[in-house]
Amino acid sequence: MSVSSSVGMRGSSKRLGAWALQGVVAAAFFAAGSAKLAGASSMIQMFDQIGVGQWFRIVTGLVEIFGAIALLYPGIAAVGGLWLGFTMVGAVVTHLFVLHSSPAAPAVLLALNALIVYLRRDQLITLATTVQSGHLHARRNEG
Repeated sequence: MSVSSSVGMRGSSKRLGAWALQGVVAAAFFAAGSAKLAGASSMIQMFDQIGVGQWFRIVTGLVEIFGAIALLYPGIAAVGGLWLGFTMVGAVVTHLFVLHSSPAAPAVLLALNALIVYLRRDQLITLATTVQSGHLHARRNEG
C-alpha cells in the first residue's frame, strides 16, 4: 500500500467518523428539543425551576432542533456545532448556578460539539472567506 492511499483512507475514515459523531449528537439534540417543544413534564418542571418562563423552553427547543439540523446539513455542521456549543455553555452555567444540579450531560455535549467544530473547521474557514470576499466585493461596488 502506498503512502498516498493510506492517507486517503485515513481522510475518508475521519470524514465517516465525523458524520457518525454529528448524527449521534444531532439525534440527542433533536430528542431534547422535541421533548421541550412537546411539553414533557420533566422539561416543564426544569424550566419552572429556572424561573425565566415557559417561553424560554420553547426557544431552547427550537435552538436545539435547528442546531441538530445544521449538524446534518453539509457545509454548515461547524456552524451547528458552534451554535449548540454556546447553547451548552449556557446549560452548564444554568445547571451549576440556577438548578444546582450536575452539569455532566451538557458538559459532555459541549465537548462533543467542540470536537465537531474542530473536525469541520475547514467549513468555518470557507464561510469566513466567503463572507469576507462578499464584503470586499460590496465595498468595491460602492466606490
